[in-house]
Amino acid sequence: MERLLWVMAALRNPDGGCPWDLEQDFKSIVPYTIEEAYEVADAIDRDDMNDLKEELGDLLLQSVYHAQMASEKGLFDFDDVALAVADKMIARHPHVFGDQAAADADAVMDIWEAQKSKEKGAQTSKSALDGVTVGLPALLRASKLQKKAAKTGFEWTDLESCFAKFEEELDELKDAKTPEEIEDELGDVLFCLVNYARMQGINPEEALRKTNQKFIRRFQGMEDMAAKQNKKLADLGLDELLDLWVQQKAV
Repeated sequence: MERLLWVMAALRNPDGGCPWDLEQDFKSIVPYTIEEAYEVADAIDRDDMNDLKEELGDLLLQSVYHAQMASEKGLFDFDDVALAVADKMIARHPHVFGDQAAADADAVMDIWEAQKSKEKGAQTSKSALDGVTVGLPALLRASKLQKKAAKTGFEWTDLESCFAKFEEELDELKDAKTPEEIEDELGDVLFCLVNYARMQGINPEEALRKTNQKFIRRFQGMEDMAAKQNKKLADLGLDELLDLWVQQKAV
């Protein structure tokens, strides 16, 4: 860890550091931080532990990068970051480090949320939806918003009612005419699907990521099948393409 901190400080050193690193600031580094988090998830999806080790290092570097820039401004340093998160984990796990008890994962989540509210203070909370990060992927943010709303009782009592609402929104999407109406109704449909997924205990972001990977696998399989016929997909008609797709679904 000390070596990594030393490397980052050297990269940001105005006297002999890296010109590119010296030009960066918190905002310019954000895209890289987000990208590295997704690459960690991708390595886990592929069950590639060697790649995961590398990607975790890249993600750790992002924390070090931000801490270095903050240190340069006299705001905080990496030690402050590490100590703060360690203290937070201890405070939010009184069932491990204190005298509270938690029988299962649901009980742990209740303790976690209660401690978060305590830390922030009741006076700072103006809405039950406060605290959901704006920068989250839209599907994940929708799920978190719905989860918070559900704690107030604003929740379907059964899956059938939830799915009926989805069908209602789907009908409204079919009836939409203008681009603005279509966009609005499409958002409602997606929001309903996220709610259905949440009630089923499914992470919609993870579900869509897996479907993306499935689509890539099948589409590339179609390309391979076409190549064996010395053809490209663009040379085939829609019926031929659909036939290849059906064959790939059966693989």
